[in-house]
Amino acid sequence: MNKNSNLYQIIYAAVMVLIVGTVLAFIYMALKPKQDDNVANDKRKQILSAVHITPKSDNAIESTFNKYVVAGYLLDKNGEIVDSAQNVAFNVDMKNNIKAQERKLPVFKCKLDDESTKYIVPAYGAGLWGPIWGYIAVDDNGTNIYGAYFSHEGETPGLGAEIANPKFQNQFKGKKLYKDGEFKPISVLKNGKSAENGEDHVDAVTGGTITSTGVSNMLKDCLTPYKPFFDKLQSGTIK
Repeated sequence: MNKNSNLYQIIYAAVMVLIVGTVLAFIYMALKPKQDDNVANDKRKQILSAVHITPKSDNAIESTFNKYVVAGYLLDKNGEIVDSAQNVAFNVDMKNNIKAQERKLPVFKCKLDDESTKYIVPAYGAGLWGPIWGYIAVDDNGTNIYGAYFSHEGETPGLGAEIANPKFQNQFKGKKLYKDGEFKPISVLKNGKSAENGEDHVDAVTGGTITSTGVSNMLKDCLTPYKPFFDKLQSGTIK
């Protein structure tokens, strides 16, 4: 075949595309399990951060998670456990779940070294430049926040990105979800401002007003569906 002909060039290009595509597909399939493990371990670290636990090394993330997170389950809108299968809570994709007409309500039950029990719930919302998300740990009385973790996809460094800073997150420890017997999710307010509805609040990130408002809205939107569950914790009907 004439190497200068159009037919030869078309066949040659098609063969090269096929070879390169096959190689790339093989590499992708070979690396995907490792990539999936990395994504899962990053999620485990974030969940553990809500209860102030840091694995000693990357190799210890999964074992540390399995040590402290003793159960995971889904709730219905009445706060009842409807599914406690292994990984059922862990596998919920909050990005898609938040848009669902009927959301899944995952909960992680955590047992700490001092034998206290904490319940961790996820949150997902919108910041200034993209998604923000987090995990909120609540004491087994259903009222007090034990810890919080937040992260983002693309907020501005030094401004909105500061929601991922422990200094911001540590403000949530000890805040209450109920005031005078009424459920009131935590607000994020500009320093010096007071909450209009009397709810507990934390100081917003300086210069990150929109991101801070996004966190505040996210907490209200994502914690409110868990109110029946928190009520049950307060009444002692869930152990």
